[in-house]
Amino acid sequence: MNKPLRRIAIFCGLLVLTLLIRDNWLQYVKADTLKDDEHNRRVAIERYATPRGDIIVDGKAITGHTTTDGDFKYKRTYKDGAMWAPVTGYVSQAYGATQLEAIDDGILTGNDDRLFFRNTLDMITGKKKEGGNVVTTLNAAAQKAAYEGLKKQGAKGAVAAIEPSTGKILSLASYPSYDPSTIAGGSSADEKAWTKLDKKNNPDDPMLNRALREVYPPGSTFKVVTAAAALEHGKYGSADEKTDSPLPWTMPGTTTELPNEGDLPCENATLREALRVSCNTVFGKIGSDLGNDKMLETAKKFGFTKEQFVPVRSSASVFSDDMNESQTALSSIGQYNTAATPLQMAMVSAAIANNGTLMKPYMVDELQAPNLDTIEKTDPEEMSKPLSPKNAQILQSMMETVVKDGTGTNAQIPGVTVGGKTGTAQHGVDNSENPYAWFISYAKGEDGSSPVAVAVVIEDENAVRDDISGGGLAAPIAKSVMEAVINSKK
Repeated sequence: MNKPLRRIAIFCGLLVLTLLIRDNWLQYVKADTLKDDEHNRRVAIERYATPRGDIIVDGKAITGHTTTDGDFKYKRTYKDGAMWAPVTGYVSQAYGATQLEAIDDGILTGNDDRLFFRNTLDMITGKKKEGGNVVTTLNAAAQKAAYEGLKKQGAKGAVAAIEPSTGKILSLASYPSYDPSTIAGGSSADEKAWTKLDKKNNPDDPMLNRALREVYPPGSTFKVVTAAAALEHGKYGSADEKTDSPLPWTMPGTTTELPNEGDLPCENATLREALRVSCNTVFGKIGSDLGNDKMLETAKKFGFTKEQFVPVRSSASVFSDDMNESQTALSSIGQYNTAATPLQMAMVSAAIANNGTLMKPYMVDELQAPNLDTIEKTDPEEMSKPLSPKNAQILQSMMETVVKDGTGTNAQIPGVTVGGKTGTAQHGVDNSENPYAWFISYAKGEDGSSPVAVAVVIEDENAVRDDISGGGLAAPIAKSVMEAVINSKK
């Protein structure tokens, strides 16, 4: 072969080699990137070519599907979508997916690697691919009671309910809410619905999951954490010994007296009496005397300062680590920089009800294959021990006094022992924003076990700066949720 032909042959060989390298690069190195590229329409078409698996509550699907025209054959539907949106999130042909729909997308679409062998077998037999199911821990009756209670109030708010002994989440409700079905497709109607839901156009922000993602000053409900710190760190040993609580009490380093909400019997009050009438001076001084470090230690044991994954992410609740004595006093009554999600305050109540043991909260019981075989099962897991059993029982007796003849009487349930704590927290510059009315509680059976712990928060311009608001606005909702859980177990 002469020299020019040799050069041409080498050049052509290099071209072929380059093409082979490029082909392998695209097929193996860049495959996942190209597959997940938002502009790769084939992936989206394949995603909606088969029915999606369901999210299950109490053995029944709260999701479904319908067929559509166009490239995308199936579209997600929701039953009582607005009620369940804080649990399900949404999956949309145009806007992606959130919450359980996103986290467990592989199971629901049937694309999870754990379904590989089943999908391979279905391919051989010619059976169409199906999605698996996500079985939740939710209680339908509790969720309905929570959502309808919030809706009746007509104000922004949220409810979280937990089974104390396991950490199973029984209810996550948020109001106002939205129906995920309205944005599940890619039509102009879905686009209009999406625009209306956008926070820029809707100040009520109905897509905000207030049960998990919003942090509020917890007000006087945080006093149970302060009481727990006092007992655990040995400042007081029982519910009925008098505290060292002068009235008035001036916060350290200031000339400012910490006020109570009215003429309350707070001077040297016992822990029980101080919680019953909600004395700021008693719990503010306890927090100040214990100091920032000990208060922070107790708050952290209840779950503060860390995000929770249930598996949907819950925002971290706040208790600062760099406060002086006066700031610690204010934070110890649930003001200043203290802030909590409704889930967090339900965790506080659940730990107390469970004799001092906090179980890790979760809302997915199991993941199922399309044939209903269990792929993954969630086992209850201990998270921490904020209190000894003895101190937890002391605090239970205090919270039960609050409901029996204190600020929480609206949560009483005939024949059931209920413990609770009210709270109302104002916020904003010069308290210019709507106050938050709180109630945390648990119900206890005859055997001493607790089937449910609840936290309710309501933003209401009619709320006032005292615990009557928490007892009047939030406690009735907590009561209805507890009753729903108790009745569902009969």
